[in-house]
Amino acid sequence: MEERKIPHNLILENKNRLSITQVADVDTFDEGKIVLFTADDTIIIEGYDLHIQKLDVLGGELSIEGEVVSILYTGREGSNRGSKGFFKKILK
Repeated sequence: MEERKIPHNLILENKNRLSITQVADVDTFDEGKIVLFTADDTIIIEGYDLHIQKLDVLGGELSIEGEVVSILYTGREGSNRGSKGFFKKILK
């Protein structure tokens, strides 16, 4: 039986505000790069002066402000799921 996937949404406004839903965890972040996980993908966001404005891991919502230059989906193979994400490390 095929597993039903929950879709995520990614909204980029004027290259300076990004909203993503269904975020499972944030792996790393700094002003130039943010690496996050959804259920099916690893997403790498690169840019300048990037700041996380809102992170709700339980609700799966992430809001980022700053100049977004690239958004890269690496898929399951590109993820490092064996390691814990940044916030899971802190909260344990």
